[in-house]
Amino acid sequence: MKLFEPLSLAPNLTLSNRVVMAPLTRDRADEGKIPTDLMVEYYRQRASFGLIITEATPVNEAGHGYPATPGIHTPEQIEGWKKVTAAVHEAGGKIFCQLWHCGRISHKSYQPDGKFPPAPSPIGARNVEIWKPDWSPVENVVKPRQMTTDEIDFTIEDYRKATRAAREAGFDGVEIHGANGYLINQFLAENSNKRKDEYGGSVENRARFLFEILDAVTTEWPERVALRLSPPGTFNDIDANKAEPLYQHVIEKLNEYDLCYLHLVEPRMFGNYDLSTYDLPLSSKTWRPIFKGTLISSGGHLAESANVLLNHAQADLIAFGRLAISNPDLPHRLQTDAPLTDYDRATFYGGDEKGYTDYPTMAQVEADPSLKKPYLHEREEEAPSAAEVVTLPEVAEEENLALEAEETEIKSAEVIIETSATPTIEVIDETKTH
Repeated sequence: MKLFEPLSLAPNLTLSNRVVMAPLTRDRADEGKIPTDLMVEYYRQRASFGLIITEATPVNEAGHGYPATPGIHTPEQIEGWKKVTAAVHEAGGKIFCQLWHCGRISHKSYQPDGKFPPAPSPIGARNVEIWKPDWSPVENVVKPRQMTTDEIDFTIEDYRKATRAAREAGFDGVEIHGANGYLINQFLAENSNKRKDEYGGSVENRARFLFEILDAVTTEWPERVALRLSPPGTFNDIDANKAEPLYQHVIEKLNEYDLCYLHLVEPRMFGNYDLSTYDLPLSSKTWRPIFKGTLISSGGHLAESANVLLNHAQADLIAFGRLAISNPDLPHRLQTDAPLTDYDRATFYGGDEKGYTDYPTMAQVEADPSLKKPYLHEREEEAPSAAEVVTLPEVAEEENLALEAEETEIKSAEVIIETSATPTIEVIDETKTH
């Protein structure tokens, strides 16, 4: 099967197979936001994937927005990541660091000097769940402060510095996180970017921040930079209704850059819901004719759907998220049609080795059957099919107009908006993943 064929990603960088470990936030760094020995073991166990993409990793202090996420902006963090990359390479794997900035999906408890989180515009994200560093929930979402042009310049420079840090830490490349409602996506989206300067308004202006970051990081590390986007995504209060012209411009322009790959999140997710039907085509199918480089498709795949995309040249690599958590040897299981271990959602975020490094390989189960955990096919309900088609609920036009009017009236960066819902956001793989 093509899924297990090698692929040359860049000069002197060949992947042994096309099974990619998607970026997965797991919240297990220490108090200094430093990778731990447990993280070293977690990534080492998954070295048989053709490529590992790390959990989303903030490029500066202001970029944090979730508890216990590792950064890559201090010497101690770089040293921690060196242990991870050394373990993965010793086991024969390849690993990219996903560079991240949460933007408005944060809280002042994460911010230098307790400031409000930075964002393109002072517009708070509605119906999102945010935790403080001590894991206590934020009941009122603080509207962010609008970044000055100087802050934008400093942030772009921090992406460049983080790229240099990733290279120093021994990574094989970096993936810029431009998806899922975080800072870059906030600049791209019309409902979260109401700026009147060169970074807002037109499609070209809203994409300027992304391309200035790409200019900086590709200069710092040529041929080892990738990008993740979620063109149909609405996670973290992103309005994707007018996204097509935006992404037409963005993806066409990406051909001017020598990217390792473009990583696309498929439209299978709506917030924390696994949708059973959708009326949107796969992102990989939509944008494959436009993007001329290597393409990764991520979003609920199993072996069958992965091979369909590869065989029809609609993607070159396939990323797996939740199945990578519970199956550290997923490439072997897919190749041999072995049963897949089910995942435990309760252990996704934070904690210890339970649900993190205690999932056995197939070889370990065969040697000691007592290590077996429940298989996916043993669920009481039928496991969702990777080929399911879903329907995204539409927002009434009147509601869109009302929200647009409300957002244009925002003048203060320190306004509090009440959240009436108690969201339970699924942020593994197709969403926050990062």
